[in-house]
Amino acid sequence: MSLKKDFKYSGDVSILSSGCNIEGTFNSSGNVRIDGSVKGDVIINGNLTVGEGAVITGNVTAKNVTLCGNVQGGISAEEKVVLESKSYLKGNLIAKILLIEEGAKFDGMSNMTSNDSSEQNEN
Repeated sequence: MSLKKDFKYSGDVSILSSGCNIEGTFNSSGNVRIDGSVKGDVIINGNLTVGEGAVITGNVTAKNVTLCGNVQGGISAEEKVVLESKSYLKGNLIAKILLIEEGAKFDGMSNMTSNDSSEQNEN
């Protein structure tokens, strides 16, 4: 498994394997990779990777989100969201940094947030 340059690997990763299905809110205090399906909100205090073939129907909250699969709901990231080439997001997105690879599908609105209050007050 190759890690991208900007990914900061910081320890253990909990994995929801393909074929696993969860209904209800999914919470984790660490890093998570989802390859199965979740019907409900996903709340991660670390980094979240949604693998190719994974499906989330609900809102996603995490520090950083890398999307390779399918999310039907909003994404709110404290730092960065990466929509990889085979990803599909139907919902709104909030993040400081947004990277959309060629081929990714995004149906929604994005809001690029910043901690700099002078930028937020320039409307």
